[in-house]
Amino acid sequence: MAPMRAPYWGPPIAVLPLLAREEQALVDVLTGLDPGQWATPTARPGRTVHDLAAHVLGVKLGRLSRDRDGHRVPESPDAAEAWVTACRRLSPEVLFTLLVDSTAQLADHWGRTDLDEPGAPVAWAGPEPAPRWLDAAAEYSAFWTCQQEIREAVDLPLLDAPEFRGPVVDTFMRALPHTLREVEARTGRQVAYTVTGRSGGRWTARREAGGWTLDRAAPTSRSPLAAVTTDADTFWRLSAGLLRPSDVTDRVTLTGDENVCAALLGMTTGL
Repeated sequence: MAPMRAPYWGPPIAVLPLLAREEQALVDVLTGLDPGQWATPTARPGRTVHDLAAHVLGVKLGRLSRDRDGHRVPESPDAAEAWVTACRRLSPEVLFTLLVDSTAQLADHWGRTDLDEPGAPVAWAGPEPAPRWLDAAAEYSAFWTCQQEIREAVDLPLLDAPEFRGPVVDTFMRALPHTLREVEARTGRQVAYTVTGRSGGRWTARREAGGWTLDRAAPTSRSPLAAVTTDADTFWRLSAGLLRPSDVTDRVTLTGDENVCAALLGMTTGL
């Protein structure tokens, strides 16, 4: 099967070298937690550190069952919530052991996967089958986000080095064409999103005959339809749903069409 068309989501993001390092960093964090820290509330309402670790485990086991083993069953809308609730019966020690074991299996699975082949849709990037590199990048970004929330909950430094955070920013930006799907504009009009700092960059969505496409570049238009600029920390928190647009009015610069700017600030990955 031929590789998928790149412009819709932009150029590939290489996260496989980072997966094991991000996961080892999470293991190092969890290793040092006492029972009280496992029970610490996180920024997610109703979610403790234990709950977020259980969520990560559920995603890993689901990936292995579905993609490696071909085990697919219909899931109810509350399946993820039911999983986290059920995992509260597991001790931190048992949960930790399962995480470590599934991490090794998942690394092996991704290493055997052709990332240029199409896979399942990445919901926040559109309903079309997505290239597996985007699926892998979305999974890395979700795990990284959960780890950040765990670190914040137990007062540990964040995993904010550009090598870790940069791919997350780049991945979340791939939601831009789908976010703009209802925006009507003439062919050639552009929308720009700039994230400042060493983890950032510039991305431009361009209206084509078939919809919006994305590229990692500054806009060529002197007057884009809309433009947003913010810092990397604000951007990933907005994208992950940890901040609302009303929380960051002093951290963003907006120009152009107000409705399009509002859509950009409301862009989320549903994590």
